[in-house]
Order: sequence, then structure tokens, then C-alpha cells
Amino acid sequence: MQGRGFALRRLLKRCKSEGMKYIHSHLWPGVPLALVSAVLFGASAPFAKLLLGTVSPQLLAGLLYLGAGIGLAIVHVSRATFGVPAQEAPLRRHDLPWLAAVVLFGGLAGPLLLMLGLSHTSAASGSLLLNLEGLATMLIAWVVFRENVDRRLILGAFAMLVGAVVLSWNGEGVRLDAGAALIAAACLAWGIDNNLTRKLSSSDPVVTATIKGVVAGSVNVALALMLGAAMPSLAMIGAAAVVGFLGVGVSLVLFMLALRHLGAARTGAYFSLAPFIGAVIAVGLLGEPVTVQLVVAGALMGMGLWLHLAERHEHAHLHETMEHEHAHVHDEHHQHHHDGPVTEPHSHWHRHEPLRHTHPHYPDLHHQHGHV
Repeated sequence: MQGRGFALRRLLKRCKSEGMKYIHSHLWPGVPLALVSAVLFGASAPFAKLLLGTVSPQLLAGLLYLGAGIGLAIVHVSRATFGVPAQEAPLRRHDLPWLAAVVLFGGLAGPLLLMLGLSHTSAASGSLLLNLEGLATMLIAWVVFRENVDRRLILGAFAMLVGAVVLSWNGEGVRLDAGAALIAAACLAWGIDNNLTRKLSSSDPVVTATIKGVVAGSVNVALALMLGAAMPSLAMIGAAAVVGFLGVGVSLVLFMLALRHLGAARTGAYFSLAPFIGAVIAVGLLGEPVTVQLVVAGALMGMGLWLHLAERHEHAHLHETMEHEHAHVHDEHHQHHHDGPVTEPHSHWHRHEPLRHTHPHYPDLHHQHGHV
């Protein structure tokens, strides 16, 4: 063990001497990316609620995603136009089934169910019920994809669930009205979407989110118009596009980047900040009342989020031989050779040799090992 520790220290010393100063805290950059993504998405719910007064739910869902897709397409084209190098890995043919699935669950079903749910409930309650997305994401990641889980994470998830139950309590039982049921269904669709999106997280998130936004947005807009929805004014379309670009598009790009570093379960946990942002904005923007239920539910959900933030997962682990492609820098996990000078970060197909060491980590692209 001492020999391995000495070898690692020597490796890190060599990395530093060669200017490769990219060894970060396990919280960086995944946690900030997830939290900013949550803030943007959470803020979109009350603003979408404002637009629902003049736009049908399905049409609004389509306009939000279409605004996200078109906005990100402009960003992508501008990136190439202004000579910004493409540092991300492109989508490959084997990614297409995963891309189709995330468009179906996350781009079509999720936003439509959310807009329908918000039309039958208050924006503050709807925003807090969105915590169920994080819970669905975590459960699917733990049960289906076998991501590591410990007692602290389970307690945090339980606190979030109790908060959602408190929010729905009417004095006699849980109030499972149509709005709450539709929002819960949207959260389940997004929970599936989040776990499937992890399969695409090594590819360019701007391209992936652009395709998801344009396809899902176009389909929902077309269906809404076929069903008789009236097209709103240009001002309303512009407002929906801005909300969609920031609250859906930019948020999704940051979420995908966070998935690389945190895995689906933990990214979903940090993303649970979104409902608190939405509820606070709904109270201030729409004048909705601050009820005891809202305060208690918010406190429980906040405690759940804190339990996840306080997690520290560290143990000796083995990196087996692996080959893949993604944007990276030459940190302790990327010590491969290049024939000539390169800029960092960069993306190319590369091979990881076996490595055993100890440091805090999450189930990111390079830490998907089993646990006893």
C-alpha cells in the first residue's frame, strides 16, 4: 500500500511540474454545475405559470423546448463562426437510441405533463412537487443502474419524499388531485430521462440539448395547433422562447455536464434545489400565500438537500482498463501521450491504463466501480 501511495504522490508531483494543475475538489465542478442548472430550471416554473393564462399547456411546452433548441443552435453555430474550437466529443451512431429515448421521455412527455399539471395547481405547490423528479432520478439510478448509495443519501431522499407528502396534505389525507398527479408523472418521465441522458453525457451537451429541444418542441407545437390551439402574439412567443432557452436549454446543458462528474443520483439530488427557487419566485412574483405547509415542506426538502451536500465518498478503488471519448484535461486520470503540443481541454478517443488510488469521488465517467 505504501508503494502505491508513493507512486501516486510521484505521479501528482510530475503532473504539477509539467503544468497540469487540474486536480480539483470532488465537489468541483459537478456540484456548482448542478446547482446553477437547478436555479435556472426552478425559476422557469413560475414564469411558465404566468404564460399559461394566454397559451395552451401543450403549445407552451412546445414553445419552451423550441426556444431552448433554437437558442442553443445559435450558440452552437456562433461557436464555430467565431472560431471557438470544438472541445466536445461528437454524437456517434450508437448514441442515437439513447437520444431518441431522452427526446421521448424528457422532451415530449415531461414538459407536456408539467404544463398540464401547472394548469390545475398553484405555481408554488407545483414548484415544490418538482422535488419528485430528484427522487425518481435517485431511485432509478440506485435500483436500475446500481449507483452507490449510503445511509445519508437514503435519509436525504426520505426527507424530500416526506416534504412532498406534507405539501399535499389537506387535513384528512394526501390530496392527490389531477394537477399533483400530472406533475408527479412528469417527474417520473424526467427521472427516466435523467438516467438515460447519462449515457450521452460524454458527448457535446449543446448538440444533444439542441436536438432534444428542436425535435420535442416542434412535435408539441404541431400537435397543439392540430388540436385547435391558437398561436399567441409574437411578444408571448418571444417570452416563452427566453424562458425556454434559459430554464430548459442552458439548464439542460449544465445538467449534462454535471452528470459527467456526479452520476445521475447525486446530480438529481443537487437539482432538488429547483423547487425552492420556483416556490420563492412564485410567492414574490405571483403573490401566492406563504402557508405553514409550504414552510414545513420547504424545511424538510432543504434538510434532504443538505444531507446530500454533506456526503463524502472516499475509499481505495481500482480503475480498470477503459477506452472512451470525451472532453478532458491531463489530470491524474488522464496521463496519455500526444505526438505534438495540444490545447486543453480537448477531446479524442483515449485509453485508461489500470490505476489504484484513494480520493473523494462520485460515480462519474471514471468511477463506476462496484461496492461490497
